[in-house]
Amino acid sequence: MGFTDIFNKGSESPDATRTSEPASAEGEFTGITARLDQERQKREGIGKFISHPFQVLTERPENILIVSLPLAFLLFIGGFIYLFKSTGGISFLYTTTTLDDFAVFAVLIAIVPLALLDLKEQFRVKNLENALPNFFRDLAGMNDSGMTLPTAVHLVAGAEYGTLTPHIRKLDNEMSWGVGFVEALYRFGKSLGTNLADRSVDLIAKASKAGGDVSEVLRAAAKDTFEVVNLQQERSNNMLIYVIIVLVSFAVFLFVIAILVSSFLTTMATAGSAAAASGAAAKGFMGKIDIFIYKRLFSHAAMLQGFFSGLVAGQMGEGRFIAGLKYSAMMLLIAWITFRFFI
Repeated sequence: MGFTDIFNKGSESPDATRTSEPASAEGEFTGITARLDQERQKREGIGKFISHPFQVLTERPENILIVSLPLAFLLFIGGFIYLFKSTGGISFLYTTTTLDDFAVFAVLIAIVPLALLDLKEQFRVKNLENALPNFFRDLAGMNDSGMTLPTAVHLVAGAEYGTLTPHIRKLDNEMSWGVGFVEALYRFGKSLGTNLADRSVDLIAKASKAGGDVSEVLRAAAKDTFEVVNLQQERSNNMLIYVIIVLVSFAVFLFVIAILVSSFLTTMATAGSAAAASGAAAKGFMGKIDIFIYKRLFSHAAMLQGFFSGLVAGQMGEGRFIAGLKYSAMMLLIAWITFRFFI
């Protein structure tokens, strides 16, 4: 190294050093931001579905339609193509009920997973909301005894509240890590994911911010949730008779069709064949009756009635037509089995 290099190195200004430091920090910040964006994309939308498909599909009951609807569509289209190739045309539409079988199973594939996940979600929500009044009431009692809310939550977390217990312990852990009571309470309500919990948590959080008597607010929230749960249960009990009426009406409809096909139509078909053989049909007495067409027509009517009656039962019984998909699947399957094997 020559004298000139040493002179130039020693003559570097402090301004140049200070300029390079912000540039380096800005580059590091840009890199961190890019990595955060990549991580956010993995946790949202398509990225989340690719990383955790089962979690996304079961996160909400409606999400299962992402898979069930395409599968149902592929089954029906595949069955149609198979029948078209095997029969050499569309004559199978009038001579066999195989396409009806494919259609029934396609509908079942589409709605049964949704019905099961919705039923599971309703059990979860019901258990959570049944435990909320006791949780709020216990918090109010401990707060009245002089405990702070974080201390009361810590003690309550050791009790048993069914499916609500893990959420309470998570609330206690967050508060022990230094998260404020209001913020932790909002996270608690969000994790429960029910409208009743959101309303109660919002009421308690706002009362705590305002500095009022939180014990009274907790008692009011406990009373409110208890009354709402009781009203829901009372409504379900009162509407149960109408759900039963819908199910019985469908059973009566199937019974009437079975009697009609097995006795009246069979007799008419026999009489029509005899009339055709004797030449009386040519004189306008009676034509030939195709029982296959009538059976297929009745089977379509029974399946449609079973499917939509189930939706009506769900709307009447629980106030949500999606809740009636379990009845729709059950009655649709019963109608298919009845006409496929017994009529």
